Amino acid sequence: MTKKELALKAVEALKKEYPDALCSLEAQNPLELLIATRLSAQCTDARVNLVTPVLFAKYKTLDDFCNARVEDIEEIIHSCGFYHAKARDIIGMAQKIKSDFGGQVPDTIEALTTLPGVGRKTANLIVGDVYHKPAVVTDTHLIRLANRIGLVETKDPVKVEMALKKLLPPEESNNFCHRCVLHGRAVCTARKAHCEACVLAPICKKKI
Repeated sequence: MTKKELALKAVEALKKEYPDALCSLEAQNPLELLIATRLSAQCTDARVNLVTPVLFAKYKTLDDFCNARVEDIEEIIHSCGFYHAKARDIIGMAQKIKSDFGGQVPDTIEALTTLPGVGRKTANLIVGDVYHKPAVVTDTHLIRLANRIGLVETKDPVKVEMALKKLLPPEESNNFCHRCVLHGRAVCTARKAHCEACVLAPICKKKI
């Protein structure tokens, strides 16, 4: 079986297991999703979802974030960790969106990664979830599953992203990443791969 054939089988197996592939971060608009994704670095999505309602209730618009005090945002997001850098980045990205992108969250990887604190993982999430373009979000779960299945032999996020872009059908890539996160949390965990309960076991390099 080629890697492309393997990828297609993995896509179909996870689609059947998790028909509703949704980002677990809660947001009402592109800016909120961008901020929530920045907060999720080294932090659980569940924790972020507890913090963002308070943050977004206080700062409702791009201008609100542009004019915010770092200390005020730090106080709200403190429990997400790395709050000094995250608060600075949130204000910085808002200001750059206003000054360089006409107040609109940009829709390309290249433009998004010019924003403070935004790497390729975050940029791919925005491009895929907001603008519905093909994207590969190299979450730690995706990297782990892609290696265990046998789709890649690297843990470098950029190399994983580029490899999977060649293997996955473009229209399936974004949802495949979300499904890998769900599967990585529920079954193929970092601590232990529960192969006996895994829909990927028949095709997984680790299992066979």
